[in-house]
Amino acid sequence: MEITIEKASFEDAALLTKIKKKTFDAEAVRWLDEDKSVVDYNIQPPGYDSIEKNRYMIRELEVYKVIADKQMAGGIFITLTGTTYGRIDRIFIHPDFQGKGIGSRVMQLIEKEFPEVRIWNLETSARQKNNHYFYEKMGFRNTFEFDEEYCYEKRIEKNVKDKRLLMDENLSGRLYEQCDLSNSVCYGVNLEGSSVSNSNLMDVHVSNCNMRNGKYQNINLTHSLFADLNLSYSKIAHVTLGGVRFLNTSLGESEDPLSFEGCNLQGSKFSNCNLKGVEIQESDLSGMKIDNIPVEELLEAYKRLHNT
Repeated sequence: MEITIEKASFEDAALLTKIKKKTFDAEAVRWLDEDKSVVDYNIQPPGYDSIEKNRYMIRELEVYKVIADKQMAGGIFITLTGTTYGRIDRIFIHPDFQGKGIGSRVMQLIEKEFPEVRIWNLETSARQKNNHYFYEKMGFRNTFEFDEEYCYEKRIEKNVKDKRLLMDENLSGRLYEQCDLSNSVCYGVNLEGSSVSNSNLMDVHVSNCNMRNGKYQNINLTHSLFADLNLSYSKIAHVTLGGVRFLNTSLGESEDPLSFEGCNLQGSKFSNCNLKGVEIQESDLSGMKIDNIPVEELLEAYKRLHNT
């Protein structure tokens, strides 16, 4: 069987989504309990069945379709940090093509596609024992284990003579003032409790990081991208949101509602959204329309109806 990988395009999003849904749903049947309340985001990631989510990933990540004997058989989604660190966000092979060595060959092809990458990492469900065996066979080692998730890492031995590489050093508690750290790459770095102020972070790329309990104050974030994030129970206050767009966003598993208080949302638009149960109180509704019908007219009609 001839197996190749090719960069995916927007035109591939629909078929990739169909194959991904078929694959992940089959994994859910195999590994999850019959109880529908069981949720495992490593088996069925948020948005895995969304064409729009996959278009976003094609646009922002390194996405390759897997071709087996001229048929699309799956896909692999990669996040690169600089040129030397890579994360496998998704890899999936259609159930009809599994057991034929395609996954192993795809991993080899990806490493060949990105020869400068020194370290690959990924997470997989603690339930998917076959994945553990597969990744270990491909040279990955288990770095962390949680109740729901296993983390794996593969370090590719290279003759690293780059004087820029600083590794396994304890730099905690130091002060950095007026230092040029532009175009630096950090991997596996512990910055817990650190502070960054009055610094230029333009074009910084942050991915696969634990930023829980962080504080972000007095920051210019114009033209930034926030995607594939978990912001549950966060607070956003005194923020200028002119021109911001919220696309294909949900309330997550808990479905706890959002609250907007004292906000200026003048001229905002909601389209193709689920607004079931939304409440608007003590707000200026002048000019507001629902399906092109002025809300003021709807309220007047309601009042007339209930006054008669």
